[in-house]
Amino acid sequence: MTLILGIESSCDETACAVVRDGREILSSIVSSQINVHTLYGGVVPEVASRIHVENISAVIDEALKQADVSLDEIDAIAYTQGPGLIGSLHVGVQAAKTLALISGKPLLPVHHLTGHIYANAFVDELEFPLLALVISGGHTELVWMKNDWDFEVIGETCDDAIGEAYDKAARVLGLGYPGGPVMDRMGRQGKPHYQLPVPKTAGAYDFSFSGLKTAVLQLVQREERSGREIIPEDVAYAFQETALKSLVDKTCAAVDAYQPAMLVLAGGVAANSRLREMMTERMQDKKQTKLIIPPLKYCTDNAAMIGATGYIAWKHKAFGSWTDSADPGLEMPHAE
Repeated sequence: MTLILGIESSCDETACAVVRDGREILSSIVSSQINVHTLYGGVVPEVASRIHVENISAVIDEALKQADVSLDEIDAIAYTQGPGLIGSLHVGVQAAKTLALISGKPLLPVHHLTGHIYANAFVDELEFPLLALVISGGHTELVWMKNDWDFEVIGETCDDAIGEAYDKAARVLGLGYPGGPVMDRMGRQGKPHYQLPVPKTAGAYDFSFSGLKTAVLQLVQREERSGREIIPEDVAYAFQETALKSLVDKTCAAVDAYQPAMLVLAGGVAANSRLREMMTERMQDKKQTKLIIPPLKYCTDNAAMIGATGYIAWKHKAFGSWTDSADPGLEMPHAE
């Protein structure tokens, strides 16, 4: 039995969890800052880091209390090293080092996106080779894993991440922040009324959403100049169907080319109801690949996923050192 304490602070959630053997969550505490950042229309890095400082100790205490374990019983401390906001990451890194110093436990630095991938281990045992579609406010990537703890990015966004594009399109429509959930809801109420251009990229598995976001702005401006009433639900429908079709088409093309044993969705945008529906439909005829879609609570940032990934790092002896620091541009570990 291995107990990993995980700490996550890459953006605007302060989180701590205790995970046993990478699969069993004994506790998972998340303190969200969404209500604060909604006032600003997006995450303000300086505000986020200050709130992390205020919350981190209480969140760690509550995670240990809820798991009914002491720090002495923990085997190792995993933390998000990057990518993310440098100030926010720094708070989690220092908290992890402090705990390691007073307890003598080893440190396990974790890449944030690998955490999202391994969150699927709470649903089913991961099978390799594996393909992961990692989609969030800051990232859109297709990650190929020949084996456990081996990550190769085979496709990524050339500009905006899908979640960022959702937020920007929502801002054009005056829908507030965060834009993803409301655009998802309104898009399902809309009808095929407006046309938007299909994003194009040079890479077979790369993505682009900046032009689509701009097309939404131009559509709204054009309709306003013509004196026609904007139907927000129909604009949301056009944006969502176009953006998600690009995600699903390229992911399924990668599935056909790479023939993975398993395809997993990962990251905050994996909570999108229309995406989950489209991916399930498209994967029905790909019997060689098992599709795993995580529950909503494992899509958004949390520390349980860091604990799960920390367990894999523990097995691979991927320990950190006191000289490790927060790295907003951290790359995934890749076996040569």
